[in-house]
Amino acid sequence: MADLKLTLACWDYDRTRPLIDGRVKPKGIDLEVLMLRPREMFPRMLERKEFHASELSLASYASLLGRGDTSFRALPVAVSKFFRHSCIYVRPGAGIEKPEDLRGKRVGTTQYGSTAAVFMKGMMQDEYGVSPNEMKWYMGGLTKPTEAPLIPLTIPDDVDLEFLPDGKTLEAMMEAGELDALYSIYLPKIFLAGSPNCRRLFPNFKEVEKDYYRRTKIFPIMHTIALRDDVLRDHPWVAQSLFDALREARDIAVEGLYDTDALRLALPWLLDHVEEAWSVFGENFWAYGFDANRPTLAALGRYVHEQGLSPRIVLPEELFLPGLDGG
Repeated sequence: MADLKLTLACWDYDRTRPLIDGRVKPKGIDLEVLMLRPREMFPRMLERKEFHASELSLASYASLLGRGDTSFRALPVAVSKFFRHSCIYVRPGAGIEKPEDLRGKRVGTTQYGSTAAVFMKGMMQDEYGVSPNEMKWYMGGLTKPTEAPLIPLTIPDDVDLEFLPDGKTLEAMMEAGELDALYSIYLPKIFLAGSPNCRRLFPNFKEVEKDYYRRTKIFPIMHTIALRDDVLRDHPWVAQSLFDALREARDIAVEGLYDTDALRLALPWLLDHVEEAWSVFGENFWAYGFDANRPTLAALGRYVHEQGLSPRIVLPEELFLPGLDGG
């Protein structure tokens, strides 16, 4: 019997590259991998279901589950993890010296319901008591026109959110003193250019993030891999096969990092970085599976409800297909 032909959309990560280049092949599947940036693949999967499987925003997926939409079911795979303390920017002169100073301020974001923004808002509320309804929000592009939300946006009545009109951008507003802060998925060009109007809220973000993880055990998961419901209905075995292949590809990427023969990545102190990651997270620092990520999943499921994106808390047990673990 011929292998089942399936498409998988994902970005070019070290942990997916063995699937992309064919070193890892999922059992029973003839897999075509399409390398796409997240912002391109997410709408194509969420709106048009173009792929059999796809990398997917964890917050969008959890929000849909909370709304009763089971069009997609995720594997316990975290292809993108990212602490987001470094992604909160403030304007000097706005009176923001500490997180609590964000109360009453004007804050911009490119996607209010993105996983990055959801974790930033949730972290700020849990850690510093600053809730989204205490700020004025603007959603728009950093330097381009405003993009539509990935999924229909639902927010509480007490949250003040304005979509930028044509001709307005978040970075220009920061430069003009019309914004006080940015919760940004991307590195702002004005920050990279050294603008005096944009600096990080947490200049020592690495130490803050390490302390945050030690106390909470939350390593924010940005993206998972999800299968369409019809694929699972017709071929339920595909979930285990694809999960095993993704985990094998992750193992190849991680195991190659700690090697004194030749550095796998263009990072001069790669070995020190790996040893530091071990000291904080343990040897399985890029864990897949359910149990290893429970604190993160619990936080995300609570945040989407608290922020109005889901009508209820989405429990960790609901997020991933059952029976797949061992990260």
